[in-house]
This record gives sequence, C-alpha cells and structure tokens, in this order.
Amino acid sequence: MGIEIRESPVSEEEFEEMKRFVHDYLAASVEAEDEGGRMRWYPWHSAEYRHNHILNVTELAVDIAEAEGANVDVTRVAALFHDIAKLEADQDVHAEAGARVAHEYLRSRTEYPESFVEQVCDAVETHSYGGDLDDVALETRCLMEADLLDKVGANGTALMLLRMGYEARTHMDANEMVGRVLERGEDAVERVRSETARSIAHRRIKRVRWFKEWLESEVADMEPGSPPDLDA
Repeated sequence: MGIEIRESPVSEEEFEEMKRFVHDYLAASVEAEDEGGRMRWYPWHSAEYRHNHILNVTELAVDIAEAEGANVDVTRVAALFHDIAKLEADQDVHAEAGARVAHEYLRSRTEYPESFVEQVCDAVETHSYGGDLDDVALETRCLMEADLLDKVGANGTALMLLRMGYEARTHMDANEMVGRVLERGEDAVERVRSETARSIAHRRIKRVRWFKEWLESEVADMEPGSPPDLDA
C-alpha cells in the first residue's frame, strides 16, 4: 500500500485572489446600501474593519489548524469567507449567506474537489453555532476558536476603547470597558477546546490584565469595577 501524499489544492496565487474578492465583496456590500451600509454608524464594523477581522481570524485559524492536525487549506479558506456576508445579511443568517457566496465562488472560479468545497462551506455555515465545540468538525472548530480569540487581547481592548469614544464616554470609564474584554477572554477560555487556542487565550488575557492594572495605578481615583453589560 502506498503512502497518501496530501498536497495543498490552494496555491498562494489563488488564495491572494480570494482575499481580493472578499475585500471587494465587503466594500460593495456597503456601497449597495442607500444609507451607506447597514452598520454605517459603527465605524469598527465598516468594510475595512470587517476585512481586517477576517484576516486576523484566518491567521489565528491557520496557527491552530497546524498545531491541531486539521486540514489547513479547508480551515484558511473557510476563515477567509466566514464573515463575507456580515455587512449585507442579518446576524442570525450571515453564516448561511456566507456559505452560499463561498460555494458560488469555489464552484465557478476554481476546480477544487467537491469534497473540499463542501468542507469549506460547512465550516462557514456552522461557524456561528452556539453549542459545544466538540460537536463540530475539527476544521470548523479551529475557525470558531480563532473567531473567539480575535475579540480578546490587545485587539479587543482597542475596539472597546474605540467604542468608548463613539459613545462619548470619558477615559474614566475605560477600566470598565477593559474589564469587559477580560470577561470575554475568560468566556473564550471556557468555550475553546484545543490546547493551542487555550494557550493563545491565556497569553492575550494576561496582556489585558496588565493594561488594566497599569490603568488603575495611573488614573487618579480609578477603582476596580465590574464591567457593564455592553451587549444589552
């Protein structure tokens, strides 16, 4: 019996073309709206922010997939398409809409095996699943873990502080906002399954905790406080 050689079906040139397509699709989603985009009043949910989030998640997902023995190509292509419909579809259906876009792109512009296309589209469609991550395919889990991790750490802290400015809150409220990032980080640790994702989460949480401690030590009269319910 010969040894099966698993070669990557996705060339770097093809992957770069996918990146351009996703970027242009997001930009077109905003331009197509009469009012300048469904989320035009939330600058961090612009096409530029969403594309950056997608690239962050793709990088994290590849790191996790490589360490956990998942199919890296399935994972990275799914990560690239996972939020492509975020700016044109409602939150509760954006995953299914994104899977349809990915399916159309992969079937019409590539010659990848049908099994590969199905795995990618399944991961995109399932990435918003709210249940146990042990219930999904390994590649989907890597994507979901990466999606969770992009919301914590220094990046998540910066986004929370940006939100603070949008809401016209003073820097005295920053401690509560950073506390929210810590809360999200702890939630992420509870939900992720791979040791790789847990390790990344703990490193990111440590950075946020340091920042929170420095903030409390430098801003007069700032007391540690519980984070507000920002999702209400």
